Amino acid sequence: MVQEHRFLVDCGEGTQRQILRSGLGFRRLDKILLTHGHLDHILGLGGLASTLGHWETLEELDIYGGGPALARVHRLMEVVFGSGNVSKAGVSLNVIEAGPLFEGKGFTLSAFTVPHRGNGCFGFTFEEETRSPFDNAKAEALGVPAGPERRDLVAGRPVVLSDGRTVQPEEVLGEPQKGAKLCFVGDVSRTGPLHKIVAGADLLAIEATYLEEERELAQGHGHITARAAARLAQKAGVKQLVLHHISRRYHAREVLDEARAVFPNTDVAGDLDLFRVRRGKAVEFQLGPRYVAR
Repeated sequence: MVQEHRFLVDCGEGTQRQILRSGLGFRRLDKILLTHGHLDHILGLGGLASTLGHWETLEELDIYGGGPALARVHRLMEVVFGSGNVSKAGVSLNVIEAGPLFEGKGFTLSAFTVPHRGNGCFGFTFEEETRSPFDNAKAEALGVPAGPERRDLVAGRPVVLSDGRTVQPEEVLGEPQKGAKLCFVGDVSRTGPLHKIVAGADLLAIEATYLEEERELAQGHGHITARAAARLAQKAGVKQLVLHHISRRYHAREVLDEARAVFPNTDVAGDLDLFRVRRGKAVEFQLGPRYVAR
């Protein structure tokens, strides 16, 4: 969740059940972001869309993804709602490209291309805008009294003091502070193209399907290892690394040990886990459970 906005990233089989288990419910869950169109990332969409449609909890469900993913989703929605009835049911399929997707109050959601198997694979960045905080010391030095004058300056409006002087908002602002940044990457075959994109992220969530001992198998299936994800976090100056999409052949401890040997601030996301990113006062990012940006 970012402010009042909720985003679901991918919708695998069982997602609806896990949302109910988490206690989050479906309120305001009207934006779904798809990393790509493989079935393990979209198969839960049919049941979720049907539930939302029958319960009439949403007037519109916006699904964003690459062309190949949405082509599959459209066929799935036709099974649920019938041929020709997808748009009538309030489901909107939005083809995306790299760049900004959504702007809220103080934050931007952007998509970036990701190398995997086939075209139309994306990752997503939630980023808070850079802010210059109000500096009380500067206001005191200029003789700005506490009260409406300071509120106007915080809102970006100049004020006229009792002695006739005009104070501009920029005169009472501190140094610019970079906002919080959260990056989500689904399946990915190599990390090279991602270094600049995820640079400085407060939290990077990325797959780690295999361990390094099976690196060739990972490459053959278009995935990366836990060590590769950790090296990306280390080189890109990421603050926290959260791994997901773990193969059932491994125990979470094995994955953690491999990643933490390179990048200690690593966690493996389990169902219903919650991760929070907050730097400024305007925006708070919460990631969890699993694929839900809550």
